[in-house]
Amino acid sequence: MNLKPDLAEELKNVKTVTIAGHIRPDGDAVGSCMGLYLYLKENWPELDLKVYLEEIPESYYLLKDASEICHSFTEDRESDLFFCLDCADELRLGEAVKYKNSARKTICVDHHISNDGFCDVNYIVPEASSTSELIYTLLDREKITRFAAEALYMGIVHDTGVFRHSNTAPETLETAADLLRRGIDGSRIINLTYYDKTYYQNQILGRALLESILLLDGKIIFSVVRRRQMVFYGVGPSDLDGIVQTLMSTAGTEAAIFMYETDPQVYKVSLRSRDKVDVSSIASFFGGGGHIHAAGCTMQGSVYDVVNNITYYMEKQLQEAEKSQSEENQVTEQ
Repeated sequence: MNLKPDLAEELKNVKTVTIAGHIRPDGDAVGSCMGLYLYLKENWPELDLKVYLEEIPESYYLLKDASEICHSFTEDRESDLFFCLDCADELRLGEAVKYKNSARKTICVDHHISNDGFCDVNYIVPEASSTSELIYTLLDREKITRFAAEALYMGIVHDTGVFRHSNTAPETLETAADLLRRGIDGSRIINLTYYDKTYYQNQILGRALLESILLLDGKIIFSVVRRRQMVFYGVGPSDLDGIVQTLMSTAGTEAAIFMYETDPQVYKVSLRSRDKVDVSSIASFFGGGGHIHAAGCTMQGSVYDVVNNITYYMEKQLQEAEKSQSEENQVTEQ
């Protein structure tokens, strides 16, 4: 069942709480996890709290107590309550799944449309801008401090593309406004965690843009970064954040494909789209997931094979969209 949990009720008789998000954590995964962590730490100081996430970008350490995040999953830990945040399925938890499996009760808070609900309590709202926005709805407004507000604001900023994406609803802006009233420096959070790039990040971005290719009569833009290029520029996966969105800003395109090589013939694929392509359905077909306009998956094969398979489904959707538009135009003319 999809239920909005009552935090105060869920925390009754609870001593140990564990929080985890998806592998390769982005701004929303980190923001939602740290927002909840700081809120619980500030209002339930007696709790034994831990957050487990893979390594995060250096800029995210501007959040209070971000250094307390556990990046190693070697320790055994049994919890009274486990929060799974911004994660569409168990596989996306990575090594942290063992903490879910050993917990007495589990709660999932997420906004991915592909999430079927895999915890004891599932609060899944695909229409929400971000998991950080959903976490905000669970908290007592009077008890949200500046530090928790900073984390939640960062998460919302990242998943809305600084309020530019179509998932930015009036409620999203109202939430952001309330968080700003807590005394946070919104501009600093946006600049340091979203816009500012290192010299090497800009170099690899430039390389990806320079070598990008237009497909399907310019409706699709594609680029790839190989392992040898990442080694040459001295960058890791987190340094590639934002490349797919920059590709998507190319005028006239309906979708963007960006992929980077994780192992020989294995690629992490990020997909973005405007109105005519549902990239979530495509990513789900290949074992991934996400949102209608932003999704991802991991695929094996040559670059040609991967791109060919993805564009096959994108082309079908574009043809269907054009057919529907044509039929609507005919009805209007009649």
